[in-house]
Amino acid sequence: MKAIRLCPVFLLLLVFYAVAIARVETVQFQSKSINTPLPYNVILPTDYDTSKSTRYPVLYLLHGLMGHYNDWVARTNIADYAADYGIIVVMPEGNDSWYIDKYETYILQELIPDVQQRYRTIEARYGRTIAGLSMGGYGAIKFGLKSPATFVFAASMSGAFSVTRLTDNEIPDSWRPSLKNFDAGGSQTRTANDLFELLQKLTAARVASLPYFYFDCGTEDSPIIFPSNRELAALMFEKKIPHEFRELPGDHSWAYWDRQVQEILKIAAEKMRLPRTKRTSRA
Repeated sequence: MKAIRLCPVFLLLLVFYAVAIARVETVQFQSKSINTPLPYNVILPTDYDTSKSTRYPVLYLLHGLMGHYNDWVARTNIADYAADYGIIVVMPEGNDSWYIDKYETYILQELIPDVQQRYRTIEARYGRTIAGLSMGGYGAIKFGLKSPATFVFAASMSGAFSVTRLTDNEIPDSWRPSLKNFDAGGSQTRTANDLFELLQKLTAARVASLPYFYFDCGTEDSPIIFPSNRELAALMFEKKIPHEFRELPGDHSWAYWDRQVQEILKIAAEKMRLPRTKRTSRA
């Protein structure tokens, strides 16, 4: 059989394409605070293996209710989008926790230190951001408000900001099992994780310490989602908190989140003052 020769230009293109694809790894992590396995996915920059001394900023990207850590990789082109930036993207398992109590402890005291130990990350605040969709959007904004020294930027897509304020008649059936995490209405847990309560109690000094907030929501989203985004934006404006809120065409869907996560990456890079990596256009 006659051997097939590949021309040098084609070989060069193959090498470039291989280098330009961000690498995805799965870390099998055992949480001590929750006493359960909580795996997480990591997208590494295209030059991570060749730039042996470079430290990279991190975006923690949270999934939504009834979702899991693999959603972002499986249902969006996040790995391709992330390749445009020199940034590590970490996608943790949050189950249906709403990222409160033990899961809040897990993210702050176990996940972040584990990522810093395993990977060459920038460990200062200016190199750490957080974002998410729906339940994860609520969680990301909450982390920004409750742990401002940890994140320089917090963002949400279709954030379920009203979760702590819904009456029994307003709660969707699919949400009911997870709301036990907040205990009964008026509980300390519910109040401590209510975004509107957290914002109302902010002092001027605390406002000055906050990260920059970005959140967006589709105008065709659910009536328990879209209005609460408007209300949060109005309260942030009232409290003079630096933020941006966008009302956009779209609903509560992966098509919307696949589009908007590209904006999240872009704005996160701007807030961390990262240059955008120049690549050839995608096919």
